[in-house]
Amino acid sequence: MKPIIDGTCFGSITIAGETYAHDVVIRADGQVERRCKELSRAVHGTSHKVSRDEAADVFAAGAGRLIVGTGQSGGLALSDEAAAYLRDHGCAVQLLDTPAAMAAWNAAEGAVIGLFHVTC
Repeated sequence: MKPIIDGTCFGSITIAGETYAHDVVIRADGQVERRCKELSRAVHGTSHKVSRDEAADVFAAGAGRLIVGTGQSGGLALSDEAAAYLRDHGCAVQLLDTPAAMAAWNAAEGAVIGLFHVTC
């Protein structure tokens, strides 16, 4: 079951009534997890560029869409390798600032996964 995102502000996101003070991934089954930024930081020296390894970690077989909240002002980006990995696995990616991504997530239907950056 896909949880509803109640709100977001700089540094936090509230999902199904629970506030998280860190980036999150919402899995296809609705499970909310802390984003594993280390996978990107190890490759790019920053967690503001999603690596291929992180994209592989976030991707779920059968998910046709990934909504990425790029931060309150859009500071997060996908690396070319991450974008290619998701494209090769048939997963469309929607990059939006986190407030807009929240609205897109809440309106989304079908097999969708989400990655939400809560700062920058």
